[in-house]
Amino acid sequence: MTIEKRAFGRCGHMSSAVLFGGAALRDADQGTADRVLDLLIEYGVNHIDTAPEYGDAELRIGPWMDRHRDDFFLATKTRLRDYESARDQIRRSLDRLRTDRIDLLQLHGLYHPDEWERALSPGGALDAAVEARELGLVRFIGVTGHGWASAAMHRRSLERFDFDSVLMPWNWVAAHHKTYPSDFEATARLCAERGVAVQTIKAVARGAWAAGAERNRTTWYEPLENEDDIRLAVRWVLGRPAIFLNSVGDVDLLPAVLKAAAEGGEPPDAAAMTALEERAGLTTIFGL
Repeated sequence: MTIEKRAFGRCGHMSSAVLFGGAALRDADQGTADRVLDLLIEYGVNHIDTAPEYGDAELRIGPWMDRHRDDFFLATKTRLRDYESARDQIRRSLDRLRTDRIDLLQLHGLYHPDEWERALSPGGALDAAVEARELGLVRFIGVTGHGWASAAMHRRSLERFDFDSVLMPWNWVAAHHKTYPSDFEATARLCAERGVAVQTIKAVARGAWAAGAERNRTTWYEPLENEDDIRLAVRWVLGRPAIFLNSVGDVDLLPAVLKAAAEGGEPPDAAAMTALEERAGLTTIFGL
């Protein structure tokens, strides 16, 4: 079983509907990382999303590129906001990833208004990304965000610059937040009109970690654990055509996510998702 491919916006690449989130390799050794690579190949995952902030992830992915560079659409990010720092970080990522080109360079976590203005103004990180694209170091430029402001901020970003992709939260709880769904839908419509790829995160989030809870996973939120619950959550997100699901940030939960996506099937209906919400105690990870 392999995961279906979808057009990644206007980028000309058919990406697996599940993108591998490199955050899962934050603290992994190379042996663990290489076992993950085998799993990605088994399920036909051909798109990797990582970032310098994900610990050693770029370093773990780098050796893969020696052998498999042409097999993957490779994305990384910069969270730095000024031109010089972002320029230098892009080049460090190229070195760490052991490649001469990055397919998608994303401005990471761009949702705070002050940081947004700095990054997208002259002398900001966007200038470094555009320069890297002109030099052939980067092919496409995207923007990512977390929290309830991300979708609205992405529309502002698309008004300022013609980004090739966006990344924002989407799961059953997010779809029933009091304000977020309308922002998400408006941004998704704009992206569809412009051919901008839409990536989503937090599909298998159960909720925020309880204070004092033992964190037995490498995700910053408490994830779903039961395989049947994960299957419902994954199928619900992927039931929406043309969007992508970034995989979970824990290598031990990754197989369940990939298996659920590869099996396919009809997306669960509202009754099934409401039952999951009640059974698993789904709640927000971003606060009210």
